[in-house]
Amino acid sequence: MRKAALHNLGCKVNAYETEAMQQMLEDAGYEIVPFKEGADVYVINTCSVTNVADKKSRQMLHRAKKLNPSAVVVAAGCYVQAAGEELLKDEAVDIVVGNNRKQDLIAILDQYFEEHRGAENIIDIGKTGEYEPLHIRKISDHTRAFIKVQDGCNQFCSYCIIPYTRGRVRSRRMEDVVREVEELSAAGYKEIVLTGIHLSSYGVDFKEEKTGLLDLIVRLDQVQGVERIRLGSLEPRIITEEFAGTLAGLKSFCPHFHLSLQSGCDETLKRMNRHYTTEDYAHRCEILRKYFENPAITTDVIVGFPQETEEEFETTREYLRRIHFYEMHIFKYSRREGTRAAVMEGQVPEQEKNRRSDILLDLETELSKAYRRSFLGKEEEVLLEERVSVDGGDYMIGHTKQYVKAVVPYREGLKNVTVRGRFEKMVTDEILFLAEE
Repeated sequence: MRKAALHNLGCKVNAYETEAMQQMLEDAGYEIVPFKEGADVYVINTCSVTNVADKKSRQMLHRAKKLNPSAVVVAAGCYVQAAGEELLKDEAVDIVVGNNRKQDLIAILDQYFEEHRGAENIIDIGKTGEYEPLHIRKISDHTRAFIKVQDGCNQFCSYCIIPYTRGRVRSRRMEDVVREVEELSAAGYKEIVLTGIHLSSYGVDFKEEKTGLLDLIVRLDQVQGVERIRLGSLEPRIITEEFAGTLAGLKSFCPHFHLSLQSGCDETLKRMNRHYTTEDYAHRCEILRKYFENPAITTDVIVGFPQETEEEFETTREYLRRIHFYEMHIFKYSRREGTRAAVMEGQVPEQEKNRRSDILLDLETELSKAYRRSFLGKEEEVLLEERVSVDGGDYMIGHTKQYVKAVVPYREGLKNVTVRGRFEKMVTDEILFLAEE
């Protein structure tokens, strides 16, 4: 029996695909082992969102070959699409598998072992309209299941390489998603998280039918055993009165919205080629707060984008405070070769990026604390996930529907159980204590 080890780099979509490849290998008779010495096959699902991600992908590929020089090293995913020719020449890499070819991993490996040579398994990702049919039956996290429902992006933000590595929007058929969710629910998963490269675009490629993300969520809300439906990152423009109002009426929907922002300054947004204004974004947040009580609104922010002045940065900082996000992921702008932003004039010095990042990280800490504290004295449900020790106390920890961490005193049999109670105190700045009913 051959042994296989896998390593994932990048986003939740990549994580889903890695899980799917692992199950394909298991089904084909491979023994899955940790990513260390002794594997016969190493599969690295690469990322190419930044130059740093490219570097990490190369490092992991070379590390795999050092762990076992006689092993077969497979480079899969986005970095393959971005640097396929380079990887074909890399002596540390035996097989390259681009996006939309991961479904063929076993056949590709079989061919390699039979012929003792690799082959180019990279398609022109920008010209395919086919959604790659990957499936999972189980996930390493035994409480929450991430489900990939969409691939590709048509937005072409000026800083982003993803449309070139993932291709255009391709959506998974609703019936296929429902079938997988039903199987995962039957296996005991109570929470599902819908993910995609540009999740809000789900269904735009269905020419013969008008099915969008809202239709999919409504259908999944009917699946027996699913207690929670959570969404990955959303485009702000998807938030409408109809969208929010419909979601608010679903029993399982989690009021946790990650609305990608990137900048709180309109001039910066224009240079980024983002397709909304700060006023429009704020309006979408108002809609969410109209239909949901204290929804969790989180976002991404890029600091130090080319030509971002101090005035633009201050405009962003004040805007973030006004919106009052629950969490903000702060990224320092990183040049990505092959994008328009990489060749823009007015690149911001690294030292200045660091300063601005530190300021926004402090703001993020302040706003996050305030949001968590707003739950004190309120009743909520928590889906418990694992046993933890906090300040010497023995607890079970989980999340509310808003994705706020909470604990209850530990006792047997609480894993993957939903409990209800009132929040009495903060155990730490990030964790609340739930007094059970």
